[in-house]
Amino acid sequence: MIRLTIPLIGFALVSCAPPPPAAIPAPPTACGSEKVADFIGKKRTDAISAEVAKRSGAKNIRWISPGMAVTMDYREDRLNVDLNDKGVITRFYCS
Repeated sequence: MIRLTIPLIGFALVSCAPPPPAAIPAPPTACGSEKVADFIGKKRTDAISAEVAKRSGAKNIRWISPGMAVTMDYREDRLNVDLNDKGVITRFYCS
């Protein structure tokens, strides 16, 4: 009897737990990285570069190719755009 009761108690406790919280949107950033996230996976072109600059509102944009040397200074208003070896955008972030 006790073998049946313990699993039932555990199941009852789990089923009474509150649902997980909804996803919280990321706060806006100074470089506007959240405004251009839909460009991830697209190849860099002049038109996309211009649209990223326009939509992000970043004062400075740094396009980073694989193996490219970059400084480690932090500027919250600078948008960094990581590209893969085919020129496809893989990530946006501030620094």
